[in-house]
Amino acid sequence: MRTLIGAVAAVFMISTAAFAAEAEGQIKTIDRDNLTITLDDGKSYKLPGEFDVNALKEGMEVLLAYDEVDGVNLITDMELPQ
Repeated sequence: MRTLIGAVAAVFMISTAAFAAEAEGQIKTIDRDNLTITLDDGKSYKLPGEFDVNALKEGMEVLLAYDEVDGVNLITDMELPQ
């Protein structure tokens, strides 16, 4: 019985998980205080806390992977130009 309950709980958790999305564009603004960037399409994305914000420059092309959690686009991966 415990195995069945655990399996049902696991399926429920997987079905409600956020699916990663991607975005590509040019950085329009960088908010270093709130750890967010806004791309040229007007959408904002939250950087991870351990991210080196000084590596980013306005006008830089980026490719992002992100999850939307409670209406906030949380960056999970970022590809910067070489």
